Amino acid sequence: MNKVFLNLGRQPLANSFLKNIKKNTLKNEFFYNLKICFNKKNYLVSIKKPVNPKKQYTDKYAHRASESKTMRAAFKNVAKKLFKRFKPKKIMEIGSNDGVFLKNFNKKAVTAIEPCKNLAKITKKMFKTYDEFWNLKLSKKLINQKRGKMDLIFSANTISHIPNLEETFKGINNILSKDGVLVIEDPSLLKVITNNSYDQFYDEHVYVFSVISINNIVKDYGLRLFDVEHLSTHGGSNRYYICKKNGKYKKSLRLEKAIKNEKSYKLHKIESYLKFSKRVNLSRKNLFKLIKRLKRNNKKIISYGATYKSTTVFNYCSLNSKLIDYVTDTTLNKQGKFTPGTHIKIISPEQGMNNTVDYAFLGAWNFKKEIFKKEKNFLKRGGKFITHVPKVMTISK
Repeated sequence: MNKVFLNLGRQPLANSFLKNIKKNTLKNEFFYNLKICFNKKNYLVSIKKPVNPKKQYTDKYAHRASESKTMRAAFKNVAKKLFKRFKPKKIMEIGSNDGVFLKNFNKKAVTAIEPCKNLAKITKKMFKTYDEFWNLKLSKKLINQKRGKMDLIFSANTISHIPNLEETFKGINNILSKDGVLVIEDPSLLKVITNNSYDQFYDEHVYVFSVISINNIVKDYGLRLFDVEHLSTHGGSNRYYICKKNGKYKKSLRLEKAIKNEKSYKLHKIESYLKFSKRVNLSRKNLFKLIKRLKRNNKKIISYGATYKSTTVFNYCSLNSKLIDYVTDTTLNKQGKFTPGTHIKIISPEQGMNNTVDYAFLGAWNFKKEIFKKEKNFLKRGGKFITHVPKVMTISK
Protein backbone atom coordinates (compact mmCIF):
# COMPACT_ATOMS: atom_id res chain seq x y z
CA MET A 1 0.00 0.00 0.00
CA ASN A 2 2.88 2.40 0.85
CA LYS A 3 5.43 2.89 -1.91
CA VAL A 4 8.75 4.69 -1.34
CA PHE A 5 9.39 7.29 -4.06
CA LEU A 6 12.15 9.44 -2.53
CA ASN A 7 15.24 8.60 -0.48
CA LEU A 8 16.87 11.63 1.17
CA GLY A 9 19.47 9.47 2.85
CA ARG A 10 21.00 9.52 6.31
CA GLN A 11 19.68 12.52 8.24
CA PRO A 12 20.06 13.93 11.77
CA LEU A 13 17.19 15.45 13.75
CA ALA A 14 16.57 18.82 12.11
CA ASN A 15 16.39 20.55 15.51
CA SER A 16 19.45 18.91 17.09
CA PHE A 17 21.89 21.80 16.97
CA LEU A 18 25.18 20.88 18.64
CA LYS A 19 26.85 22.88 21.42
CA ASN A 20 30.25 21.63 20.31
CA ILE A 21 31.78 19.20 17.82
CA LYS A 22 34.02 17.29 20.18
CA LYS A 23 34.46 13.59 19.58
CA ASN A 24 32.18 12.52 22.46
CA THR A 25 29.37 14.82 21.23
CA LEU A 26 29.55 13.56 17.65
CA LYS A 27 29.63 9.96 18.86
CA ASN A 28 26.14 10.41 20.36
CA GLU A 29 24.60 12.27 17.42
CA PHE A 30 21.41 10.55 16.27
CA PHE A 31 20.74 9.72 12.60
CA TYR A 32 17.90 8.00 10.75
CA ASN A 33 17.06 7.12 7.13
CA LEU A 34 14.69 9.65 5.56
CA LYS A 35 12.54 7.79 3.03
CA ILE A 36 9.29 9.27 1.74
CA CYS A 37 6.38 7.09 0.67
CA PHE A 38 2.94 7.39 -0.96
CA ASN A 39 -0.19 5.59 0.23
CA LYS A 40 -2.18 4.40 -2.79
CA LYS A 41 -5.38 4.07 -0.76
CA ASN A 42 -5.77 7.48 0.91
CA TYR A 43 -3.08 9.38 -1.09
CA LEU A 44 -1.14 10.30 2.04
CA VAL A 45 2.56 11.20 1.71
CA SER A 46 4.66 10.38 4.77
CA ILE A 47 8.01 9.34 6.20
CA LYS A 48 8.34 5.57 5.97
CA LYS A 49 9.72 5.12 9.51
CA PRO A 50 9.03 8.18 11.73
CA VAL A 51 11.37 9.08 14.59
CA ASN A 52 10.06 8.63 18.14
CA PRO A 53 8.53 12.03 19.13
CA LYS A 54 10.16 11.79 22.57
CA LYS A 55 13.53 12.19 20.84
CA GLN A 56 12.36 15.29 19.00
CA TYR A 57 10.20 17.36 21.33
CA THR A 58 12.31 17.84 24.41
CA ASP A 59 12.90 20.67 26.87
CA LYS A 60 15.63 21.93 24.52
CA TYR A 61 13.35 22.54 21.54
CA ALA A 62 14.81 25.55 19.70
CA HIS A 63 11.96 26.97 17.59
CA ARG A 64 10.17 30.03 18.99
CA ALA A 65 7.35 31.18 16.67
CA SER A 66 7.12 34.66 18.21
CA GLU A 67 10.73 35.47 17.24
CA SER A 68 9.64 35.99 13.62
CA LYS A 69 7.89 39.26 12.85
CA THR A 70 6.15 37.58 9.91
CA MET A 71 4.81 34.75 12.07
CA ARG A 72 3.65 37.08 14.87
CA ALA A 73 1.61 39.06 12.35
CA ALA A 74 0.25 35.90 10.70
CA PHE A 75 -0.97 34.40 14.00
CA LYS A 76 -2.51 37.68 15.13
CA ASN A 77 -4.41 37.95 11.84
CA VAL A 78 -5.69 34.37 11.88
CA ALA A 79 -6.80 34.67 15.52
CA LYS A 80 -8.83 37.76 14.65
CA LYS A 81 -10.25 36.11 11.53
CA LEU A 82 -11.29 32.88 13.27
CA PHE A 83 -12.88 34.69 16.19
CA LYS A 84 -14.91 36.87 13.83
CA ARG A 85 -16.04 33.91 11.70
CA PHE A 86 -16.85 31.32 14.38
CA LYS A 87 -17.23 33.32 17.63
CA PRO A 88 -15.85 30.49 19.83
CA LYS A 89 -16.32 30.54 23.60
CA LYS A 90 -13.70 27.88 24.30
CA ILE A 91 -10.48 27.62 22.33
CA MET A 92 -7.71 25.03 22.38
CA GLU A 93 -4.42 24.87 20.52
CA ILE A 94 -2.48 21.68 19.84
CA GLY A 95 1.19 22.61 19.63
CA SER A 96 0.92 26.07 21.20
CA ASN A 97 4.68 26.76 21.07
CA ASP A 98 5.34 29.98 23.03
CA GLY A 99 1.71 31.14 22.97
CA VAL A 100 1.97 33.38 19.90
CA PHE A 101 -1.56 32.42 18.72
CA LEU A 102 -3.47 31.93 21.99
CA LYS A 103 -2.34 35.20 23.56
CA ASN A 104 -4.72 36.95 21.16
CA PHE A 105 -7.76 35.57 23.06
CA ASN A 106 -9.23 35.90 26.54
CA LYS A 107 -6.83 33.95 28.79
CA LYS A 108 -9.69 32.27 30.67
CA ALA A 109 -11.15 30.88 27.42
CA VAL A 110 -8.05 29.07 26.17
CA THR A 111 -6.29 25.75 26.72
CA ALA A 112 -2.76 25.10 25.47
CA ILE A 113 -1.23 21.73 24.54
CA GLU A 114 2.56 21.84 24.29
CA PRO A 115 4.77 18.78 25.00
CA CYS A 116 8.06 20.74 24.92
CA LYS A 117 8.50 21.69 28.55
CA ASN A 118 10.70 24.74 27.89
CA LEU A 119 7.90 26.23 25.76
CA ALA A 120 5.09 25.08 28.08
CA LYS A 121 6.91 26.86 30.92
CA ILE A 122 6.40 30.13 29.02
CA THR A 123 2.68 29.61 28.32
CA LYS A 124 1.90 28.37 31.85
CA LYS A 125 2.50 31.95 32.99
CA MET A 126 -0.26 33.13 30.65
CA PHE A 127 -2.96 30.42 30.54
CA LYS A 128 -3.83 26.79 31.32
CA THR A 129 -1.22 24.57 29.67
CA TYR A 130 -0.77 20.80 29.43
CA ASP A 131 2.85 19.81 28.73
CA GLU A 132 1.86 16.46 27.22
CA PHE A 133 1.59 14.84 23.80
CA TRP A 134 -1.87 15.09 22.26
CA ASN A 135 -3.91 11.85 22.08
CA LEU A 136 -7.31 10.41 23.02
CA LYS A 137 -6.22 9.86 26.63
CA LEU A 138 -5.35 13.54 27.09
CA SER A 139 -8.63 14.53 25.41
CA LYS A 140 -10.57 12.51 28.00
CA LYS A 141 -8.44 13.99 30.79
CA LEU A 142 -9.40 17.54 29.76
CA ILE A 143 -13.10 16.66 29.80
CA ASN A 144 -12.76 14.98 33.21
CA GLN A 145 -11.08 18.13 34.52
CA LYS A 146 -14.08 20.11 33.25
CA ARG A 147 -12.20 22.06 30.58
CA GLY A 148 -15.34 21.36 28.52
CA LYS A 149 -15.98 20.80 24.83
CA MET A 150 -14.02 23.08 22.52
CA ASP A 151 -15.66 25.39 19.98
CA LEU A 152 -12.39 26.04 18.17
CA ILE A 153 -9.34 23.80 18.02
CA PHE A 154 -6.39 25.32 16.23
CA SER A 155 -3.16 23.60 15.22
CA ALA A 156 -0.45 25.14 13.07
CA ASN A 157 2.38 22.96 11.81
CA THR A 158 1.71 20.30 14.42
CA ILE A 159 -0.77 17.68 13.18
CA SER A 160 1.68 16.78 10.41
CA HIS A 161 4.25 16.10 13.17
CA ILE A 162 2.20 13.46 15.02
CA PRO A 163 2.80 9.88 13.81
CA ASN A 164 -0.47 8.44 15.14
CA LEU A 165 -3.25 10.17 13.20
CA GLU A 166 -5.87 7.80 14.61
CA GLU A 167 -5.17 8.92 18.20
CA THR A 168 -4.96 12.53 17.03
CA PHE A 169 -8.32 12.73 15.29
CA LYS A 170 -10.17 10.49 17.75
CA GLY A 171 -9.02 12.80 20.53
CA ILE A 172 -10.17 15.84 18.56
CA ASN A 173 -13.58 14.35 17.77
CA ASN A 174 -14.00 13.51 21.45
CA ILE A 175 -13.49 17.09 22.67
CA LEU A 176 -14.89 19.11 19.75
CA SER A 177 -18.31 20.65 20.44
CA LYS A 178 -21.31 19.79 18.24
CA ASP A 179 -20.79 22.72 15.89
CA GLY A 180 -17.14 23.24 16.79
CA VAL A 181 -14.41 23.70 14.20
CA LEU A 182 -10.93 22.25 13.89
CA VAL A 183 -8.53 24.49 11.96
CA ILE A 184 -5.24 22.98 10.79
CA GLU A 185 -2.36 24.74 9.05
CA ASP A 186 0.36 22.64 7.44
CA PRO A 187 2.68 22.79 4.41
CA SER A 188 0.99 22.21 1.07
CA LEU A 189 2.05 19.06 -0.76
CA LEU A 190 1.10 20.66 -4.07
CA LYS A 191 3.52 23.54 -3.37
CA VAL A 192 6.26 21.08 -2.40
CA ILE A 193 5.83 19.27 -5.71
CA THR A 194 5.55 22.37 -7.94
CA ASN A 195 8.34 24.30 -6.12
CA ASN A 196 10.60 21.25 -5.91
CA SER A 197 10.99 22.13 -2.22
CA TYR A 198 12.04 18.70 -1.01
CA ASP A 199 13.47 20.31 2.14
CA GLN A 200 9.92 20.30 3.55
CA PHE A 201 10.67 16.66 4.30
CA TYR A 202 12.50 16.28 7.61
CA ASP A 203 11.99 14.29 10.78
CA GLU A 204 9.26 16.51 12.27
CA HIS A 205 7.20 16.50 9.07
CA VAL A 206 5.96 12.94 9.37
CA TYR A 207 3.29 13.88 6.83
CA VAL A 208 3.02 16.50 4.11
CA PHE A 209 -0.70 16.78 3.47
CA SER A 210 -2.60 17.41 0.29
CA VAL A 211 -6.22 18.59 0.33
CA ILE A 212 -7.14 15.21 -1.16
CA SER A 213 -5.46 13.22 1.62
CA ILE A 214 -6.90 15.32 4.47
CA ASN A 215 -10.34 14.99 2.90
CA ASN A 216 -9.96 11.20 2.92
CA ILE A 217 -8.35 10.77 6.34
CA VAL A 218 -10.71 12.77 8.56
CA LYS A 219 -13.74 10.82 7.29
CA ASP A 220 -12.43 7.75 9.11
CA TYR A 221 -12.78 9.51 12.48
CA GLY A 222 -16.24 11.05 12.30
CA LEU A 223 -15.02 14.37 10.92
CA ARG A 224 -15.50 16.27 7.65
CA LEU A 225 -13.41 18.77 5.69
CA PHE A 226 -15.63 21.67 4.60
CA ASP A 227 -13.28 24.47 3.54
CA VAL A 228 -9.65 25.22 2.68
CA GLU A 229 -7.50 28.32 2.25
CA HIS A 230 -4.16 28.59 0.50
CA LEU A 231 -1.47 30.48 2.44
CA SER A 232 1.98 31.86 1.61
CA THR A 233 3.52 30.92 4.99
CA HIS A 234 6.32 28.33 5.08
CA GLY A 235 6.71 28.49 1.32
CA GLY A 236 3.08 27.55 0.72
CA SER A 237 0.64 26.06 3.22
CA ASN A 238 -3.02 25.09 3.46
CA ARG A 239 -5.48 26.04 6.19
CA TYR A 240 -8.04 23.25 6.57
CA TYR A 241 -11.47 23.79 8.16
CA ILE A 242 -12.92 20.61 9.65
CA CYS A 243 -16.13 19.92 11.58
CA LYS A 244 -17.96 16.87 12.90
CA LYS A 245 -19.49 14.57 10.30
CA ASN A 246 -22.96 16.03 10.90
CA GLY A 247 -21.75 19.58 11.57
CA LYS A 248 -23.70 22.55 10.21
CA TYR A 249 -21.06 23.77 7.75
CA LYS A 250 -21.50 23.29 4.01
CA LYS A 251 -18.72 22.26 1.65
CA SER A 252 -17.21 25.39 0.08
CA LEU A 253 -16.64 26.04 -3.61
CA ARG A 254 -12.96 26.71 -3.00
CA LEU A 255 -12.60 23.24 -1.45
CA GLU A 256 -14.11 21.68 -4.57
CA LYS A 257 -11.75 23.78 -6.74
CA ALA A 258 -8.73 22.80 -4.61
CA ILE A 259 -9.47 19.09 -4.95
CA LYS A 260 -10.02 19.45 -8.69
CA ASN A 261 -6.76 21.40 -9.01
CA GLU A 262 -4.73 18.78 -7.12
CA LYS A 263 -6.18 16.04 -9.28
CA SER A 264 -5.10 17.99 -12.38
CA TYR A 265 -1.54 17.71 -11.00
CA LYS A 266 -2.21 14.00 -10.40
CA LEU A 267 -1.46 14.12 -6.66
CA HIS A 268 -3.49 10.92 -6.39
CA LYS A 269 -1.10 9.07 -8.73
CA ILE A 270 2.31 7.59 -7.85
CA GLU A 271 3.70 8.68 -11.24
CA SER A 272 3.70 12.34 -10.13
CA TYR A 273 5.92 11.51 -7.18
CA LEU A 274 8.35 9.43 -9.21
CA LYS A 275 8.82 12.39 -11.58
CA PHE A 276 9.31 14.67 -8.55
CA SER A 277 12.01 12.32 -7.25
CA LYS A 278 13.96 12.68 -10.50
CA ARG A 279 13.79 16.49 -10.24
CA VAL A 280 15.03 16.33 -6.65
CA ASN A 281 18.02 14.20 -7.64
CA LEU A 282 18.88 16.68 -10.39
CA SER A 283 18.58 19.59 -7.94
CA ARG A 284 21.01 17.85 -5.59
CA LYS A 285 23.61 17.41 -8.34
CA ASN A 286 23.23 20.98 -9.59
CA LEU A 287 23.51 22.57 -6.13
CA PHE A 288 26.61 20.60 -5.18
CA LYS A 289 28.20 21.33 -8.56
CA LEU A 290 27.51 25.09 -8.27
CA ILE A 291 28.88 25.45 -4.75
CA LYS A 292 31.90 23.26 -5.53
CA ARG A 293 32.72 25.42 -8.58
CA LEU A 294 32.37 28.67 -6.64
CA LYS A 295 34.58 27.31 -3.87
CA ARG A 296 37.26 26.32 -6.39
CA ASN A 297 37.18 29.96 -7.54
CA ASN A 298 37.94 31.03 -3.95
CA LYS A 299 34.49 32.49 -3.29
CA LYS A 300 33.31 32.81 0.30
CA ILE A 301 29.98 31.02 0.69
CA ILE A 302 27.78 31.14 3.78
CA SER A 303 24.20 30.08 4.50
CA TYR A 304 21.44 32.43 5.63
CA GLY A 305 19.15 30.76 8.17
CA ALA A 306 19.85 27.69 10.33
CA THR A 307 16.46 26.27 9.42
CA TYR A 308 15.15 22.75 9.83
CA LYS A 309 14.68 22.67 6.06
CA SER A 310 18.35 23.47 5.46
CA THR A 311 19.30 20.46 7.60
CA THR A 312 17.75 18.24 4.93
CA VAL A 313 19.50 20.11 2.10
CA PHE A 314 22.95 20.17 3.74
CA ASN A 315 22.93 16.48 4.60
CA TYR A 316 21.33 15.30 1.36
CA CYS A 317 23.64 17.41 -0.81
CA SER A 318 26.81 16.82 1.28
CA LEU A 319 27.29 20.52 2.05
CA ASN A 320 29.65 20.67 5.04
CA SER A 321 32.04 23.20 6.62
CA LYS A 322 34.53 22.72 3.77
CA LEU A 323 31.99 24.21 1.37
CA ILE A 324 29.91 26.50 3.63
CA ASP A 325 32.03 28.79 5.84
CA TYR A 326 29.29 29.37 8.43
CA VAL A 327 25.55 29.86 8.87
CA THR A 328 23.88 33.05 10.09
CA ASP A 329 20.65 33.00 12.10
CA THR A 330 18.73 35.53 14.18
CA THR A 331 17.65 32.93 16.78
CA LEU A 332 19.77 33.56 19.87
CA ASN A 333 19.77 29.99 21.17
CA LYS A 334 21.11 28.70 17.85
CA GLN A 335 24.02 31.13 17.72
CA GLY A 336 27.33 29.63 18.79
CA LYS A 337 26.11 26.12 18.00
CA PHE A 338 26.71 23.83 15.01
CA THR A 339 24.34 22.50 12.34
CA PRO A 340 23.05 18.93 12.74
CA GLY A 341 25.00 16.34 10.79
CA THR A 342 27.19 18.77 8.83
CA HIS A 343 28.66 20.64 11.84
CA ILE A 344 28.81 24.16 10.39
CA LYS A 345 29.19 27.01 12.91
CA ILE A 346 26.15 29.28 13.45
CA ILE A 347 26.63 32.99 14.15
CA SER A 348 24.48 36.13 14.07
CA PRO A 349 23.72 37.92 10.75
CA GLU A 350 25.28 41.08 12.20
CA GLN A 351 28.54 39.21 12.68
CA GLY A 352 28.37 37.10 9.54
CA MET A 353 27.03 39.36 6.76
CA ASN A 354 30.25 41.29 6.26
CA ASN A 355 32.11 42.54 3.17
CA THR A 356 34.06 39.29 2.77
CA VAL A 357 30.94 37.26 1.83
CA ASP A 358 30.44 36.57 -1.88
CA TYR A 359 27.46 34.18 -1.80
CA ALA A 360 24.78 33.29 0.75
CA PHE A 361 22.68 30.15 0.41
CA LEU A 362 19.03 30.84 1.25
CA GLY A 363 18.41 28.28 3.99
CA ALA A 364 15.33 30.33 4.93
CA TRP A 365 14.10 30.75 1.33
CA ASN A 366 10.50 31.10 2.52
CA PHE A 367 11.50 34.41 4.17
CA LYS A 368 13.19 35.66 0.99
CA LYS A 369 11.41 39.03 0.92
CA GLU A 370 12.30 39.79 4.55
CA ILE A 371 15.91 38.76 3.99
CA PHE A 372 16.38 40.73 0.75
CA LYS A 373 15.00 43.86 2.42
CA LYS A 374 17.25 43.44 5.44
CA GLU A 375 20.36 42.59 3.40
CA LYS A 376 19.94 45.15 0.59
CA ASN A 377 23.49 46.43 1.17
CA PHE A 378 24.85 42.91 0.56
CA LEU A 379 23.08 42.81 -2.81
CA LYS A 380 24.02 46.41 -3.60
CA ARG A 381 27.75 45.73 -3.25
CA GLY A 382 27.52 42.70 -5.57
CA GLY A 383 26.74 39.89 -3.15
CA LYS A 384 24.55 37.07 -4.44
CA PHE A 385 22.12 34.61 -2.91
CA ILE A 386 21.92 30.95 -3.90
CA THR A 387 18.62 29.07 -3.87
CA HIS A 388 17.42 25.60 -4.85
CA VAL A 389 13.72 26.58 -4.97
CA PRO A 390 12.15 26.21 -7.50
CA LYS A 391 15.49 25.42 -9.17
CA VAL A 392 19.18 25.88 -8.41
CA MET A 393 20.23 29.43 -9.31
CA THR A 394 21.96 32.57 -8.05
CA ILE A 395 20.03 35.77 -7.32
CA SER A 396 21.67 39.18 -7.53
CA LYS A 397 18.67 41.44 -6.94
